Amino acid sequence: MPPTLASLVHHSALKLTVRAGADRLDVPVRWAHVSELADPVPYMEGGELLLITALKLDAEDPEAMRRYVRRLVEAGVVGLGFAVGVNYDEIPKALVDAAEQEGLPLLEVPRRTPFLAITKAVSAALAADQYRAVTAGFAAQRELTRQALTAGPEGLLAALAGQVDGWAALYDASGAVVACAPEWAGRRAARLTADVERLRDRPAPASSVVDGPGHDDRVELHTLGTGRRPRAVLAVGTAATLGTAERYALHSAIALLTLTTERSRSLHAAEQRLGAAVLRMLLAGEPDHARTVAGELYGGLLDAPFRVVVAEPAAASTARLPTDAPAPAAPARPSAAALAAADAGDDVLGGLAETVEAAAARAGEAVLVVPDGQRLVVLAADGGAAAAACTQYAAAIEAARAARTAHRRAAAGEPADLVVGMSAPAGPIAAAAAYRQAEQALSVARRRGRVLVEHEQLAAGSVLPLLADDAVRAFADGLLRPLQEHDATGRGDLLASLRAWLSRHGQWDAAAAELGVHRHTLRYRMRRVEEILGRSLDDPDVRMELWLALKATSTE
Repeated sequence: MPPTLASLVHHSALKLTVRAGADRLDVPVRWAHVSELADPVPYMEGGELLLITALKLDAEDPEAMRRYVRRLVEAGVVGLGFAVGVNYDEIPKALVDAAEQEGLPLLEVPRRTPFLAITKAVSAALAADQYRAVTAGFAAQRELTRQALTAGPEGLLAALAGQVDGWAALYDASGAVVACAPEWAGRRAARLTADVERLRDRPAPASSVVDGPGHDDRVELHTLGTGRRPRAVLAVGTAATLGTAERYALHSAIALLTLTTERSRSLHAAEQRLGAAVLRMLLAGEPDHARTVAGELYGGLLDAPFRVVVAEPAAASTARLPTDAPAPAAPARPSAAALAAADAGDDVLGGLAETVEAAAARAGEAVLVVPDGQRLVVLAADGGAAAAACTQYAAAIEAARAARTAHRRAAAGEPADLVVGMSAPAGPIAAAAAYRQAEQALSVARRRGRVLVEHEQLAAGSVLPLLADDAVRAFADGLLRPLQEHDATGRGDLLASLRAWLSRHGQWDAAAAELGVHRHTLRYRMRRVEEILGRSLDDPDVRMELWLALKATSTE
């Protein structure tokens, strides 16, 4: 504890006597300062014990003393020491009354006690208090380090909560609480998620002070990690502002948790390289080898149905991992570009990876996440937390995109921020097929301007929306152009006749009735179609291609 007026009064060598404000002696003293100025306030910072002899004061003037004392109180001066036997044999009554009225402690300093002795006493007490704080801080650092090594982050948080006489919580990159101490603080920490998310969006390192839920405590939030994108956030809640010793303990906890986070990051990169090898083996049709390499790290994921997720930024290259090759070229290690983009905090793939991994960690399930340049490949347990988190992440982006002036984005043809394809449930033997399904769903999502498309949705929907592809339309225009040029001469309506005949499954009477012509006229037109196109309408493949071409041109 810092020195107080009470500790100075009880200092046997100083012989101080209280003349006013005896009920306010427990206030801390930041320094003892000597000033004979009539107005020393401009030179005060607050918390001082002011020592005077009243050399330039009319200490017997009640009005002057009231103004003088009031100015000292307003400046934050905590006490006034008056030396007797110098200019006044005793403290003038006007000063005593003014001090009593303003509640300012007034101490009588005997002539044999020099002001220097008082300033030395205050300085020694402050130094002793600082030494105690530093010593306590080092002891706290040792205890926190021991807990971090033996009990992990949970033990460290418990020790930190005890050091600051409050509570502590650790949030992951997604803003979810992963550990807290004491146990009762879990619900309180969970209610600060919005504050954690706001802090996480700021460049690291960042910190803020917020009111705890219900304004019951004061909470400090600190980001953890050495990159621009925070890896975690530490929250510490206390009833009052942290003292010096508590501040040492907090800074030690931040350093230890940062080391743990960065070590986890290195291990995570190694896990991703191992995961890439497992993915390569699965896509090459070697599930047994994949199980051996995965071991306990990903083994549980390969024992139940999983889904393959392929994600890309909307502006990513259309280059695809070759799924028809004997050994598809899955990456051997996460690309530096992908890790740098995640650090920058502006990569949707980095956000998706963090969300999926955090959800899997909270649920205690395995997940395989492999960055591959501008692409992210995920193997997640079917029906598990990671797969659900992927869907929720895509839905959130879809909703945010719709909220950002959807009509202007549609007019400009702007793509979605993220494109995700998800396969149907599959096992290790069918991993390559599931990967192709995810790529097909990804292609459809990109074509439709969607964020996420699941492969099951393709089978449940219609093939007709796929005809909106530019390549399909180009094929249709080329196939039907000779008929369009013929009809432009006014020598018949071959396109309309072909559409009616195909829609009626080649029934001459029904198609002719729809067109309002004789069936012989329709037969003549169909022969002209065959002559112009050089194709036989008896071929079912030709009829199919013509029908799809007609549907593709009708979608424009």
